[in-house]
Amino acid sequence: MKIVFQLPVYFSLLVFVSCYGGNGYDPLENALKNQRSRASVLNHVSNEELTTELLNSPVYMSPQDGLKEVDKISSLPGEPAGTDFDQYSGYVTVDPNHGRALFYYLAESPVNSSTNPLVLWLNGGPGCSSFGNGAMMELGPFRVNSDNATLSRNKYAWNNVANVLFLESPAGVGFSYSNTSSDYETGDKQTAKDSYTFLINWLERFPEYKTRDFYITGESYAGHYVPQLAQLVLQNNKITNQTVINLKGIALGNAYVDHETGKTGMYDFFWTHTIISDEIHKGISSNCNFSEGATITDACIEYQYEAYAAKSNIYFYDIYAPLCSPFSNSAPSISGFDPCTENYILGYLNTPAVQHSLHAKPVQWESCNYLIGSNWKDMPLTVLPVIQELMASGISVWIYSGDTDGRVPVTASRYAINKLKTSVKIPWYPWMYQGEVGGYVVGYQNLTFVTIRGAGHFVPSYQPGRALAFFASFLKGKLPTYH
Repeated sequence: MKIVFQLPVYFSLLVFVSCYGGNGYDPLENALKNQRSRASVLNHVSNEELTTELLNSPVYMSPQDGLKEVDKISSLPGEPAGTDFDQYSGYVTVDPNHGRALFYYLAESPVNSSTNPLVLWLNGGPGCSSFGNGAMMELGPFRVNSDNATLSRNKYAWNNVANVLFLESPAGVGFSYSNTSSDYETGDKQTAKDSYTFLINWLERFPEYKTRDFYITGESYAGHYVPQLAQLVLQNNKITNQTVINLKGIALGNAYVDHETGKTGMYDFFWTHTIISDEIHKGISSNCNFSEGATITDACIEYQYEAYAAKSNIYFYDIYAPLCSPFSNSAPSISGFDPCTENYILGYLNTPAVQHSLHAKPVQWESCNYLIGSNWKDMPLTVLPVIQELMASGISVWIYSGDTDGRVPVTASRYAINKLKTSVKIPWYPWMYQGEVGGYVVGYQNLTFVTIRGAGHFVPSYQPGRALAFFASFLKGKLPTYH
């Protein structure tokens, strides 16, 4: 693993660089491993502690007059001719004393932008970029071509049906930064607080969105970010002198929401998809108790090591996808997704002209910041109680899962939903897209679960058409159709 220096204008931060899931790098396991190694400093907080602290924290507000016009992107280098929607990007200060600012990118809709909802997208990690990974690799309006210099239009971009706001959070991720080095040791509490502060200030900068229907979406470790932020929005909406955000729903993709089911679901997926042997699976089942407070035995640790070794050289974020390799001539996967896409994004976003057009501070941009996850300070072992609270609040709560993801697989999502103990209203059925099964769906009481067939961890990357169809259904509040 190589080392580079990331230089947010005012000081240097040493980071280990790795593509999200590339070369064996697993940002979620990195964070969990470092949590275990610092177990004596018990940094797993309860959801109640997190909520109480956030509600008692004042929200920083600053004047935003004229900043929207400054943030408008005239054009991105290499963008295709005929780009027919407005784009904005820049920074919102969330802590002036520390010099902490979060970077955003807004892609408005080509049609009906003045009435379409506002959707916030968050990537996870923790420590991975919502702009580079989310916008440029998954659901944004452009994909980077193999020349690292030009863009092509993503006809299945989510801004076709919504105005999509990508937030790089927390500080130290992507183009977001702080002038205070200690801010890079952060966690769930600070991330939720800063994201809410960002939203309140961003809505002052873009006041036309203040009354718009608002949704929060994200994947992976955003299974923590999204519910925690949604909870904070709903609770702060009750404060009379606070901006009311018109939150209508959340969608969690291949989301890490519960430690026990996340672990059990992953190893069961490995076994049922022929990645690990019967012996390794039996060893994990017999020796591992992943529930909160349980002792992790040496035998459990050893069998987990064996499982990771057994999976060998596959991209377990999409277990059937080819790897990016100089020997494979970058052959696309079955879904048509180029496995070397992250390399193209890395080259493009580190071009000075691109950073200038984005109004970004000069920086060595990386897909994920290794040290953010390594120094993660607080992490509830489960956010299922928060999800239950959101289900009871009346907003729409959807969980979706690409079914070829091995990292936070469909089994983990199903086990987590079982722990929610909600009743089935509409039984499991196949939903259709262009005459084929797009996936499967079940409607629970106050919860919808959707699978996307043939998609890995980054659902819109691998199945963009099916992902857009699912997303449009989510915004309409209607289950994907059977016919």
